[in-house]
Amino acid sequence: MSAAAAANCIFCKIIKGQIPSFKLAETELSYAFLDVNPIAKGHALVIPKHHAQFFHEVPDENLADLLPLAKKVATAIGAPNYNLLQNNGRIALDHVHFHIIPKNEKEGLGIDWPVEPLTKEALEALGKELSSKIAA
Repeated sequence: MSAAAAANCIFCKIIKGQIPSFKLAETELSYAFLDVNPIAKGHALVIPKHHAQFFHEVPDENLADLLPLAKKVATAIGAPNYNLLQNNGRIALDHVHFHIIPKNEKEGLGIDWPVEPLTKEALEALGKELSSKIAA
């Protein structure tokens, strides 16, 4: 990702304090804050300070820091049920981020997500294809 892309990134500007946020926590490599357009009370974002458009571009060091921070934020929110949702790419404003979204009967992401059923044979073939691509 170019320096120009990072310079124009809303999340990079939040990290630098150029755009205000309701900061919850910060480490050397990660930043957590409340979502200004929440789906539910306590909806928070946790982002790597490393600018990357896609999850697979985030250095392992940053990912190793990010998930423990997300765990602390989820614990602080205290919702018995929540979604941890990762967004990346253009739809994610070109900066990888994780949403922690509390959910209950009235708020949060429901359980009616669209599904694309596959046969057992199709699942088995897909599993073999993908597992062969994953380096141990």
